[in-house]
Amino acid sequence: MGPVNWLAVLIAALCALAVSSVWYGPLYGRARMEELGPGGLGHRAAPWRTLALTFVLLLLSSAMIGHMFARVGAATLAAKPWLYFMMTGGLAAAFVIPAMGINYRNLRISLRLALIDAGFWLVAYLSIGLTFFVAGRLG
Repeated sequence: MGPVNWLAVLIAALCALAVSSVWYGPLYGRARMEELGPGGLGHRAAPWRTLALTFVLLLLSSAMIGHMFARVGAATLAAKPWLYFMMTGGLAAAFVIPAMGINYRNLRISLRLALIDAGFWLVAYLSIGLTFFVAGRLG
């Protein structure tokens, strides 16, 4: 097992946070609010709290993905660079999105909202993979 690239972990979490800001802002913010309605979010936390919690949770995901890449090893990843995207996209598609889908189904949340959120997680995890890919190429 190689060392975890902690700088890439931090940058990957920041990139996923940027994806979140764009995804739930200009891209799908209005569609999401149409689904939830003005009171659909219940008690709303201060925006900085939401941002901070989102970052911490994305940092946790990024750290675990960084550990996964360290276990695979730099030599294998250099020889098979598609693994960055296959592994992160696979985690999103095979674990995160189905778990979210089960939860959304039990809560009777609309398919539209589920697809918006599923798309976010796939793109966010792929952005984490892209960050590690670039970090692997640079260092």
